[in-house]
Amino acid sequence: MDTLDYPDRHRLVAALGWMELGRPEEAEQELTPLLRRPRPHPDVLELQWAVLAAQQRWTEAVEVAEALIQAVPDRPSGWLHRAYALRRAPHGGLERAWAALLPAAAHFPRELLVAYNLSCYACQMGRLDEARHWLRQALELGDREQVRQMALQDPDLEPLHPELKDW
Repeated sequence: MDTLDYPDRHRLVAALGWMELGRPEEAEQELTPLLRRPRPHPDVLELQWAVLAAQQRWTEAVEVAEALIQAVPDRPSGWLHRAYALRRAPHGGLERAWAALLPAAAHFPRELLVAYNLSCYACQMGRLDEARHWLRQALELGDREQVRQMALQDPDLEPLHPELKDW
């Protein structure tokens, strides 16, 4: 994918700066001209998703994540963003998030966050055996102790916390 040239790159950096300051409305204003392009750059879509997530505009965030998947299907973030937003969208929920992310496990077998998030969704749906499977995979893909500590602090994985201490 092409890189952004001036002045588009400048706008993207400015929007990122607004996000770092906790000002998603201003970031959105910076991104607006870049989003009017027939095919917005994937980095612009990534930041647009973050703006929408910061504002909890989940239905729109799902749409942007789907556009990101269409633009760069080999970038795992689009798949992760879509599932994350679907979980929170009014028309979504855990089952839809799970179903949206599950194909990404085959597409990105070495992506830690795909396995980790599948574990979280399975755990929250009461599918503890599946949650254990995906969490073990995440532990193998990343720094084992770091992933274990992350899981021990994650409320989504609370049903597994007692046994995680022995993993």
